[in-house]
Amino acid sequence: MDELSLRKALYRFPLGGLRYFEQTRSTNDIALEWAAAGAPDLALVYAEEQTAGRGRGARQWFTPPGAALAFSLVLRPLPGDDAASTPLISALGALAVSEALGELGLQPEIKWPNDVLLNRRKVCGILAESVWMGAHLKNVVLGIGLNVLPESVPPPEQLNFPATCLQNEQIASQSPAPTLDRAALLGQILQALFYWRRLLSSESFMLAWEKSLAFHGEQVEIRAEGQLPQTGRLEGLTKDGSLRLTSPDGQ
Repeated sequence: MDELSLRKALYRFPLGGLRYFEQTRSTNDIALEWAAAGAPDLALVYAEEQTAGRGRGARQWFTPPGAALAFSLVLRPLPGDDAASTPLISALGALAVSEALGELGLQPEIKWPNDVLLNRRKVCGILAESVWMGAHLKNVVLGIGLNVLPESVPPPEQLNFPATCLQNEQIASQSPAPTLDRAALLGQILQALFYWRRLLSSESFMLAWEKSLAFHGEQVEIRAEGQLPQTGRLEGLTKDGSLRLTSPDGQ
């Protein structure tokens, strides 16, 4: 996808600017630098290839040339925004991707808090990074990486969770699979993201997120760095977006 076709696909969206790269180290890094230099709300950084893409927990994100969607969006606080809703922005990205994939006839799920799955395999990762000045939120950079073609799926030895891509899942579910238009798909994701952003932390947002949860009603193990694993049956979300489990002793 070249810059001209991307701009044509996104012309109707109120972006705060677009920076396109055939290759860059990390779209989140570029977006954070642009935000520090004054990038407006909804400034978008897109790359066809990342040489140093980043996931959560200092993990690398694999983005080979022309096989995925890799982009980052600068989000500035809007009038009336509650800083307490900032942790929900990564879920906002996951919900937007899920809705766009649903439009393709697929059945995505969200592995709490923000990984998007197809057939219990990871197809999309989200990385939200906040910049604060004291107690004042300056901006959030929301990075999204979506595996589209088979080349975008990392080799098994690099994975900590099974992975897949859109093309493989479409082939498995439809015959023949429709051609994937990455620019149009990015537009669908942005459309859903802009819609749900206005409803962030609302009851309808929480219900939509909860409805999309993977492993609902199943026994799961939650692992967090520096903490003991927790096991229980996944029941849903609390009002602040925390995960709600029933422990083996019924709590």
